[in-house]
Amino acid sequence: MSVVVNLKILKKEAIQLLIQLINTPSISKKENKVSILIEDYLHQYGFDVKRKFNNIWTESSNYSKKENNRRTILLNSHHDTVKPGKNWIKNPFTAIKKDNKIIGLGSNDAGGSVVSLISTFIYLSSLYELPYRLILSITAEEEISGSLGVRAILPELGSIDLGIVGEPTNMQVAIAEKGLLVLDCISEGKTGHSARDIGINAIYIATKDIEHLKKFSFNRKSKFLGFTTLNVTQIQGGIQHNIIPDFCSFVIDIRNNELYRNEELIEIIQKEIRSKIKPRNSHLNSSFIDPMHPIVIKAKSIGRNTYGSPTLSDQSIMPFPTIKMGVGDSVRSHTPNEYVFISEIMEGIDIYIGLLKDFNFGI
Repeated sequence: MSVVVNLKILKKEAIQLLIQLINTPSISKKENKVSILIEDYLHQYGFDVKRKFNNIWTESSNYSKKENNRRTILLNSHHDTVKPGKNWIKNPFTAIKKDNKIIGLGSNDAGGSVVSLISTFIYLSSLYELPYRLILSITAEEEISGSLGVRAILPELGSIDLGIVGEPTNMQVAIAEKGLLVLDCISEGKTGHSARDIGINAIYIATKDIEHLKKFSFNRKSKFLGFTTLNVTQIQGGIQHNIIPDFCSFVIDIRNNELYRNEELIEIIQKEIRSKIKPRNSHLNSSFIDPMHPIVIKAKSIGRNTYGSPTLSDQSIMPFPTIKMGVGDSVRSHTPNEYVFISEIMEGIDIYIGLLKDFNFGI
């Protein structure tokens, strides 16, 4: 792209694109139509768009080919949504534009960030030359941490030096994010007739473990994320009132800071309880970037604040430095009558461009 595009036109198109995204249902695993919509929009600007499953990505061509230490920046957000709840006043799949507000499922999480990143990518790709290679990916299955989302395309993107993940943060910068570890725990006993009081009660084993976990705490405190937390959130056991149960299962939900890796947490918990542990996942680790990283310093220089985020995103599966920064407020995510302000999108595009237009890695 040799001519700098008109930013005012891009911003108007961003609003129209968001309305189209909302009007195209894209619940996790059913994002095909919305991915095609985004792909077609990028084709209008001449980009070579690649696809795998319902993920699409493209890259700029206006970076210095002579730069020996050329780095790569990934702009990423997701086009899938959760299922709408029952308390929507209007159709969640029909965008409503009212004054400064756009209402609709996915408008805030993460439609506002999607269209802002797309506009930013188009604008930056139209500049004469960037000191880095720029990739844009809009991906699927983020809301369910699915295997066919961004995880499926990371090997296709090559080496990435920095990721900017578009999630609603009020355009402040999350430099740390809690991870997630879900453990299925199984207590095994021995059946017997309850009237004879024989057998080994698996529920008693489980409840003893649960009571121990209630008092257990992790001692490594993060400056940005606080302590790692643990909660038992589900329990199931017994098949009949007169049979001593030989099986009981319960679920542990752990939100870890950057001072623990998930594999380490599994080992720690297994030593604390008698029940056997079966992890549902181990790849959703906490994210953290050095506060002295050039992107964090640049963000602060343009008036952005930094913080630690308690919510999970695709940062958790990116094995390179990332920040989470996007349009909207996470308080509105997954709520009835979800909305984003048009002014937030306008400002978001300006802030993304201000962050990246003259950015370099200082090498």
